[in-house]
Amino acid sequence: MPTRLLLIADTHVPRRARELPDAVWREVEHADVVVHAGDWVEAHVLDELETRARRVIGVWGNNDGPELRSRLPEIARATIDGIRMAVIHETGGAAGREARMEAAFPHTDLLVFGHSHIPWNTTTPSGLRLLNPGSPTDRRRQPAHTLMTVVADAGRLHDVRLVTL
Repeated sequence: MPTRLLLIADTHVPRRARELPDAVWREVEHADVVVHAGDWVEAHVLDELETRARRVIGVWGNNDGPELRSRLPEIARATIDGIRMAVIHETGGAAGREARMEAAFPHTDLLVFGHSHIPWNTTTPSGLRLLNPGSPTDRRRQPAHTLMTVVADAGRLHDVRLVTL
């Protein structure tokens, strides 16, 4: 049975928004797994996601303090519907990203990352899919706040969508 993933990162609550937008919570209701690629800032966002989501996979980011770092790993790994996924906050600069991540994450089908607030969707020559959902609360120099949805089904990813808020 397909698994619907909601990808978010760089929520920066309460620095960039007082709370997550309603559109994020609507997507949480439909997701089987919520993946957060770091920079939560406040632990209450993790608490609320854990209460409202079916499953949460998250990592800490460079703006996350001791409480979040004690609860979350720097790198998270999970196999979801045959997809070997890793989650990390930062992957370094865009130049050479695919090659660096291929070397750093062998035996991985999907790498979800954040930090830049810039949506990213590429596939490396070996088949590693790199996805950055942008930010639902801090668009920086992007035209809109964003998140991503994706479906994992029997070892394949499909319906990857960048959702503007």
